Amino acid sequence: MVGGFLGAGKTTAILRLAHHLTDAGQRVGLITNDQSVGLVDTTLARAEGFPVEEITGGCFCCRFNTLMDAADKLTADARPDVFIAEPVGSCTDLRAAVSYPLRRMYGDAFEIAPLSVLVDPIRALRILELEPGRSFSEKVRYVYDRQLAEADVIVVNKTDIVDGGRLASLRQGLAERYPQAEVIAMSAREGDGVAGWFDRVTGGALGLDASPDVDYETYAEGEALLGWLNATVRVTAGAPFDGNALLRELAGRIAVTVGAGEIAHLKMTLTAEELPSDIAVLNLVAGDRGAEMAHTLKAPIDAGELILNLRAEADPELLHDAALAALRGWEAEAAGRRAAVDHIEHFRPAKPEPTYRMATATA
Repeated sequence: MVGGFLGAGKTTAILRLAHHLTDAGQRVGLITNDQSVGLVDTTLARAEGFPVEEITGGCFCCRFNTLMDAADKLTADARPDVFIAEPVGSCTDLRAAVSYPLRRMYGDAFEIAPLSVLVDPIRALRILELEPGRSFSEKVRYVYDRQLAEADVIVVNKTDIVDGGRLASLRQGLAERYPQAEVIAMSAREGDGVAGWFDRVTGGALGLDASPDVDYETYAEGEALLGWLNATVRVTAGAPFDGNALLRELAGRIAVTVGAGEIAHLKMTLTAEELPSDIAVLNLVAGDRGAEMAHTLKAPIDAGELILNLRAEADPELLHDAALAALRGWEAEAAGRRAAVDHIEHFRPAKPEPTYRMATATA
């Protein structure tokens, strides 16, 4: 499993790892996870040609049996040598509720890799109070802390967005606060430093220390402070339009409407209807940071499928209103534009209730 808080760059890292393993001659199966349907991560993985199973309606911890069903289906369909699973970004207690049950119940079938937890460096610097800036409330930060406390490997991702001094300060702060974990740094997007992570993940085994304590009431309250929105929208216009500009415009409008609510991750894909292999991807991981295009469409499009995933410490109704207002604003800018919402959900995550919880690796 590759864990980490919302916006840490898990999907980019997982796809980089999947390509590395494929190039080495291994078959890879991916398992994505979300509280609801319509997940950008699944769209991206399928666009890159990997077999994927998506688990919705709760985290791996609470959907453990469904996780095993997904592994069985991938085994039947694609016979992977390696499974890579990406849990919900607001999920913690993975060691006790997923890794140790896997080891104790299915240890003959699976060799379990070290638990990697990725962090966005700017968010981590702020949460660890190593530098000022917008952040989350105390109970959301509790979830973040518990994720790092159970890691075998803490991966400072996106090293391309911070200088050497800030990176050194963060690595030292993480090592002091979470001494159980090895701290490494890389940029999954640029490819810098990824070889060290690949070696650690593929060459090591899950640590067997007792799982750290988790106060499930505080965990549930922290996770429930996060509003969740997933939407799937068909966008069309009377003439070809710039899909990349559409994503940037929507991100800007949504960030303004969410305002003081702290955005954890806004992630959007736009797939050209006439050429499904052509895809644009936008990420925004804080309200005071600019949106980034991970992929861009090659040319203007006539129509496309937009998938929008938004997570923020804000009222879900506000997220719903922000998304719809942004779409209606785009429609109003030119005659013939249409944003038809095929699916939209907004909610707060329910209290996590793990299927199993095994605090130790052995009985």
